[in-house]
Amino acid sequence: MCLAMPAEVIAIDGETGKVNLGGVHKEISLALVEDVQVGDFVLVHVGYALNKVSPEEAKQTLAMFAEAGLGGAG
Repeated sequence: MCLAMPAEVIAIDGETGKVNLGGVHKEISLALVEDVQVGDFVLVHVGYALNKVSPEEAKQTLAMFAEAGLGGAG
């Protein structure tokens, strides 16, 4: 099963960004998504941001992951 997890963008350097994934900071590629700003939430899969999501959608999705025991922090 493949999952894309919502993560908050905490830093940007060109087409690379750093996200907070449940307390873990990871560098990802932002090359596939336009207009990403620090504070935005993106769906991350295998090191790439796939698209932006609203903060509400990100929090709801992370809460569902946590409920299912998949490691999301709500």
